[in-house]
Amino acid sequence: MGLLDFFGGGTPADKAQRLKAKATQKYGDAATRQKALQQLIDLKHADAVPVLMNRFTFVVDPQTTDVEEKQHVFEAIAALEQDAVAPVRAFLTRSDTASSWAVKILDAILEREEMLKVVKEELERLGANYTRDPEKKEVLIHFIAEKQDMQSGAVLVPFLNDMSDDVKMAALRTLSIVKYEPARETVLTLLTTEETAKRVQTQCISTLLETGFTVQGFREKVEAKLAGDKSLFVDKSGALKKRGS
Repeated sequence: MGLLDFFGGGTPADKAQRLKAKATQKYGDAATRQKALQQLIDLKHADAVPVLMNRFTFVVDPQTTDVEEKQHVFEAIAALEQDAVAPVRAFLTRSDTASSWAVKILDAILEREEMLKVVKEELERLGANYTRDPEKKEVLIHFIAEKQDMQSGAVLVPFLNDMSDDVKMAALRTLSIVKYEPARETVLTLLTTEETAKRVQTQCISTLLETGFTVQGFREKVEAKLAGDKSLFVDKSGALKKRGS
């Protein structure tokens, strides 16, 4: 260790790493953690961002302190603007936690189309492969729904076959908004497969109602699935309808 390092010198990356233990200290004196976070913020450098992002990965008591600290860190990272984009994207890629904060920061910095590109690229990278925590997929899919991006339908289809029912539900709800017709057969297959969870089947029906997708090629299977529900029927055009609507 050099003399400058001993007295707190070195690169921003060096300083950030020295502060990491205190900045990510969940227990103990909150003032110690808050001082370290502020020192990281005062660096005003992209190399401090990876350490700062770790603050979003845990919760402290009381809740008001947790909220205030995270908001402060969020504002500081977003203030770095383009300098923060690369480290925040790197965090989003490697971490299964705090993805909602990473998306929130990037959304505050990037233009709409650029942000949607980031989200779609990350979804394509993740695919329907198993993940220990599917929250990231849900966050990214919900972002597309929030932005009502009608060009994002294709990226959603693989998630109708995800191992997580919550991810399937998120994809179905978003398809109800973007109305991507090529997803029709996959939705119908999901609805009429016996192994599909009841709540997912219910969401499939809701998606069909909201999009107006026809049941062509699946009519008999769909009508068999609806046999116990007198409130729904398939009309002559093949569209699923609610009686009395």
